[in-house]
Amino acid sequence: MTTPQYSVAVGDVEIDDEFWTPWIRRNRTETIEYQYDQLEESGALENFRRAAAGREGGFQGMWFQDSDAYKWLEAASYELAKADDPGLRERVDEVIDLIAGAQREDGYVNTYFQLVEPDKQWTNLNMLHELYCGGHLIEAAVAHYQATGERSLLDVGVGFADHVDDVFGDEVDGVPGHEEIELALIKLYRVTGEDRYLDRARYFVDLRGHDDRLAWEFDHLDEVAGHEYSDGDAAEGAEVVFTDDDGEYDGSYAQAHAPVREQDTVEGHSVRAMYLFAAVTDLVDETGDEELWAAMERLWENMTTKRMYVTGGIGPEHEHEGFTEDYDLPNETAYAETCAAIGSIFWNQRLLEHTGEAKYADLVERTLYNGFLAGVGLDGKRFFYVNPLASSGDHHRKGWFTCACCPPNAARLFASLGQYCYSTRDGELYVDQFVGSTLETTVDGVDVTVEQSSSLPWTGDVTLAIDAEGPVPVNVRVPEWATDATVTVDGEDADVDGAGFVRLAREWDGETVEVTLERETELIAAHPAVEDDVGRVAVERAPLVYAAEAVDNDRPLHQYAVPSDADAEATHEPSLLEGVTTLDVDATVPDLDGWDGSLYRPASETASEEAALTLVPYYAWDNREAGDMQVWHRSDLS
Repeated sequence: MTTPQYSVAVGDVEIDDEFWTPWIRRNRTETIEYQYDQLEESGALENFRRAAAGREGGFQGMWFQDSDAYKWLEAASYELAKADDPGLRERVDEVIDLIAGAQREDGYVNTYFQLVEPDKQWTNLNMLHELYCGGHLIEAAVAHYQATGERSLLDVGVGFADHVDDVFGDEVDGVPGHEEIELALIKLYRVTGEDRYLDRARYFVDLRGHDDRLAWEFDHLDEVAGHEYSDGDAAEGAEVVFTDDDGEYDGSYAQAHAPVREQDTVEGHSVRAMYLFAAVTDLVDETGDEELWAAMERLWENMTTKRMYVTGGIGPEHEHEGFTEDYDLPNETAYAETCAAIGSIFWNQRLLEHTGEAKYADLVERTLYNGFLAGVGLDGKRFFYVNPLASSGDHHRKGWFTCACCPPNAARLFASLGQYCYSTRDGELYVDQFVGSTLETTVDGVDVTVEQSSSLPWTGDVTLAIDAEGPVPVNVRVPEWATDATVTVDGEDADVDGAGFVRLAREWDGETVEVTLERETELIAAHPAVEDDVGRVAVERAPLVYAAEAVDNDRPLHQYAVPSDADAEATHEPSLLEGVTTLDVDATVPDLDGWDGSLYRPASETASEEAALTLVPYYAWDNREAGDMQVWHRSDLS
């Protein structure tokens, strides 16, 4: 119908996978329904009703709460793209009518401003998130249009985008404090073919780091919007995130410290950074801007080699919800926001489709199974906003948040997961993720069908049955974690020369491709500059990172030490945590004999004894009784 967000549309893929299908089904039947109820209870939908009625006052929730409704609509639209559901369609239409009714004749819609500060729109780009909310409106509009072919929400999104294009660069020069509008405008351009949306996205990207509007707002907080909501506390909140150690304005929180083309390190709020970089990568796709592309390569290298958790999580600091400095990756105080993991997946999928390089698919996989999946409980109704790598037993998922950005973000990723399994580039098909599914798509005008079965993440056996109406090269990923891999086509070996993609160029008529990926349980060490992980190891059985929980172990977790050459025994337990493979890792614990009545004793008189440390996948922690958790374990590393 229209150009999809990625090269494979949501409706082109039907997932039928032993691991992922329960998550996706639960997302549809539990999470999306539950989140609709939360939109009502939080007042998000009531805000639209009041705005549609032309009232003032009575606003409920965070000032950017409109975006929760938009992300919910996007998730629901993806579900409608995969299968019709009259009940869900009716609910979606109801919410669309609310939004359309709230939209002003000039295209503007933002319930906070319409209800609270109608005379101060576009005065606080730093903090009030008008463009951020509008971006999520546009993304939802594109998703709904692609799912249904109906223009009801698309017309709302177009109206808002036209309003933004009319205002910015003329009445207002400035960039959003929270990026999101940039990638949304490029999506809208791809659907409508209207150059003005691409040009406005480029405007926002190119102006960032050159614009002093955000600094001006910080110096004039008494003149801009926000005081009515914050009861005068806006200045205090702004000082926390927008100033350096000397109290001077610092644009790095919003990636506005330097032009994008000149940035070398990932800085500031991690979700904002990911949304910006996703948009810039889309812009490179559309314009071929090599200078912007060079910046994306530098920033990715910095993030993945110096500022990323082993789970794929990013952003260690609570105060700024984001990045700090190289190798600053604390465990128990890690922030690692679920939305940031989702944003990283968005960015890396775009990088993958731009280059065809498997390293980006490898990172999507790591983040999907670990940094992202931990953010959602097994009931589909509890969520982590923050994802630490160690806990004293007091960190738990919640049903909703005052700032509820993560739950509907997770819902839209689950609902669109098929887009991350396959991609097309230059007339070739790529099998990016090993998820049982059926793909029916067109590659450079040729109809292609792929039926995939996969045993991941528990074992490494994958089968692909491929049919095509003409010659289409198929590229099958060999993950970086595979210690050995074989790929055969109807029993004949293909050339596998290491990690990356194996290119299979031939006519396809139902041939079977079998992929066998060998992997080992590995003990992972962190760079010596990561202070919290010195002398510690983490355990991976790729693509999963594992964690120890108190509920599975007899001793307090801090007593276990895992030798660097420890062996591990894997056991699949179908009845535990909806079916997981657990690991029992060789460890030692202190011998407790002789300690009665002593607080201290000579080290030479102490001893240790052998034990086994039981681990479960990191994504599954905090789904049973409360207790300590840790990913990094004491070891004999120097």
